[in-house]
Amino acid sequence: MPRFHCATALHSGADLLLPAGAARHVQVLRLQPGDAIVLFDGAGGEYAAVVERMGRSEVAVRVGARDPVEREAGQAVHLAVGMPANERMDWLVEKATELGVASIQPLMSAHGVLRLHGERADKKRAHWEAIAIAACEQCGRNRVPVIHPVRGFGDWIAGPADATARALVLSLAPGTRAIADHVAARPALTTAAAWRVLSGPEGGLSAAEEQQALRAGFAPVTLGPRVLRAETAALAALIALAEVPPA
Repeated sequence: MPRFHCATALHSGADLLLPAGAARHVQVLRLQPGDAIVLFDGAGGEYAAVVERMGRSEVAVRVGARDPVEREAGQAVHLAVGMPANERMDWLVEKATELGVASIQPLMSAHGVLRLHGERADKKRAHWEAIAIAACEQCGRNRVPVIHPVRGFGDWIAGPADATARALVLSLAPGTRAIADHVAARPALTTAAAWRVLSGPEGGLSAAEEQQALRAGFAPVTLGPRVLRAETAALAALIALAEVPPA
């Protein structure tokens, strides 16, 4: 059944007009009055709904019963990523959303080629938010991951830390412990409420940035003997951690 995100808070029995993006999608799908759809507002759960009226650019729906179903990951994983260039960041946001990421912090780092400031950064963030919403509509998630504003690495790493989260930084340094070992070392490492994962761009974090992360309390981890692309590494870490059941 078609699913659509609605930024307006939903409640059973409401009559409302779908947001412009969702309305266009309904029209593209050639849905008609009487057709059933599913709506979610990002606050958890989803609602049955029925198309009531199709206008030239408007779609009116009646909101039905709420289903409290959740499809979130076993543990929250917050990714901080040195932004890969071109369309690779788009792909990362889409796939991380499908895999259950709780939030994504785009970072400008020493080896990163993507530099975003001001209006351009705001537009990119809105673009990534739209990608995350579309991914939620497709994969069944009812909570949209937070896409934070773009920040410089130094500014971000110096900010306040989340004391409830276990912090890991992906590292290629010799002797670095495998991420699987961190997961296996229970319960000490998995009683945290969430995971924070820092992953570099193409070329990885600089030596200075990695040292800053270590001083900030991030534990260095490796994903194995192979060197992964920036977007692949972040997703591999997410897969390794998101479905770890609470201890």
